[in-house]
Amino acid sequence: MTLTQLVKVARIQLVNARMVLGMPLLVLVCVLAANIVIFMAIQTPSPPGESAITGALISIYIVTLVTHVQTMTQMFPFALGISVTRRDFVGAAGLVIVGQALVYGVIIWVMALLEGATGGWGLDLAMFDLPFLQESNVVTQVLVYAGPFLLLSFAGLWAGIVFHRWGQLGVWVLGLALGALLVGLMALVGSQGWWQQVFDFFAETPTLLMFAGYPTLIAAILAAATYATSRRAVP
Repeated sequence: MTLTQLVKVARIQLVNARMVLGMPLLVLVCVLAANIVIFMAIQTPSPPGESAITGALISIYIVTLVTHVQTMTQMFPFALGISVTRRDFVGAAGLVIVGQALVYGVIIWVMALLEGATGGWGLDLAMFDLPFLQESNVVTQVLVYAGPFLLLSFAGLWAGIVFHRWGQLGVWVLGLALGALLVGLMALVGSQGWWQQVFDFFAETPTLLMFAGYPTLIAAILAAATYATSRRAVP
């Protein structure tokens, strides 16, 4: 598996680039416009020196996850039909995801600069320049924005390949198992009185580690799981 081969397979995955790359950005622009309209209608003044924070940035991350579920459900069978190996397809998908995450990270950083320069789009609105995501230099700032893209994109790939391997039942079992695990962890934390330690962990962990380091580590595990599952997946 060479870089040249991965690039060739990546081009196959980007045949529908308007959907893979363009749709998340289109949704982001629409969500930004909707937030500006809503905040203009509300016209609630923020305290001096503070901005009204909206969590609408998560929209682009969610759309990217869905996009890469479709990468597996739609492009995987096509690629195998033209003799692309499973290893090359997963490797090329990883190449697309890493490039997309970095490009999107730069775009969000630029949007944060514009947001700051315009006084929160003239409304003291904080959608990109969020206080808990701020870093001291450009590189780490872009990585903070890019980390969740890696995590959710590889999660999308894995969900898609689980569908090919085990069908809808497999996806339901996976979702229910993850839900049960989450509920179990919450019950354990509650029964042991560990909530304060959990809150302290999230409050004290450096932003770069929380939003770039840990997501990248989990993304690497999901990438390995995607490849392992793909070896027995039926197109």
